[in-house]
Amino acid sequence: QVQLVESGGGLVQPGESLKLSCVGSRFTLHIYPVGWFRQAPGKEREGVSCISSHIDNKTSYPDSMRGRVTISRDQSKNTVYLQMNNLKPEDTAVYYCAMGMFGVNYSSCSPDQYDIWGQGTQVTVSS
Repeated sequence: QVQLVESGGGLVQPGESLKLSCVGSRFTLHIYPVGWFRQAPGKEREGVSCISSHIDNKTSYPDSMRGRVTISRDQSKNTVYLQMNNLKPEDTAVYYCAMGMFGVNYSSCSPDQYDIWGQGTQVTVSS
């Protein structure tokens, strides 16, 4: 069964950092575009950062966390990472990674273009 598993979430104080991981199971993750998204209670799911396939590994950073996050791949570990810095209370949400199989425009980083989703990892930023 094709699966994505996120990890690395937790409770942090404002200004601290977290690095989230997304591991692919039973498929080669780097040949697909991958995105990180988040959803806070009562809000719509929004894009945080997206990366194209390994052919060019281009990245996209929507306004939500631009300047404070970096997306990267480690092909040897079949993993995509999201480094998040200077976290704020408004960043509190469930963070998901997702993979797009067909016709993904990575630059838009829109959730509706992605097909396979992980279960999510909770990030809470609070003093």
